[in-house]
Amino acid sequence: MTSTPSTTARRSKISPERVQEFYDAVLEQLREHGYEALTMEGVAARACCGKSTLYRQWKTKPRLVAAALRANRQGTLAAVDTGTLAGDLREAARIAAGTSGRDTRLSQALGHAVLGDEELQAALREALVEPELAAFDAMVARAVARGEVTANHPAVEFLPAQLMGVL
Repeated sequence: MTSTPSTTARRSKISPERVQEFYDAVLEQLREHGYEALTMEGVAARACCGKSTLYRQWKTKPRLVAAALRANRQGTLAAVDTGTLAGDLREAARIAAGTSGRDTRLSQALGHAVLGDEELQAALREALVEPELAAFDAMVARAVARGEVTANHPAVEFLPAQLMGVL
């Protein structure tokens, strides 16, 4: 009997708790040393694992950092639906205000690095910005469906990006 290669991807045997330990190690390294000094070796040492484990799961440092940030976000806009656009925007502002000053050291660690690292920019955009833009898109679409905003208003397509910029 011949064996056929499996078409399914290899499944991770890493528990969610263990993944969180990796993320905690990443965030601690970021706060202590900054993005430029963060290494997969340093994260592996702090998390007591081999760096091959990290590379197998996340491939690159920017992807690991983005995943750690996404997993540790407090409040996202995806669940916001108060029934009105005004209510949704107030709730989005409340969430943003509650999380904006939460981790200054982490923001400082990434602030400079993101300007010069295109892979980090892309990873953070995918992990953090695009989900929130999608949430704003959904808010605006619901407002259009309810008649709060006219569908053919020229600002409709730009509104999600403008809202994201404010927050």
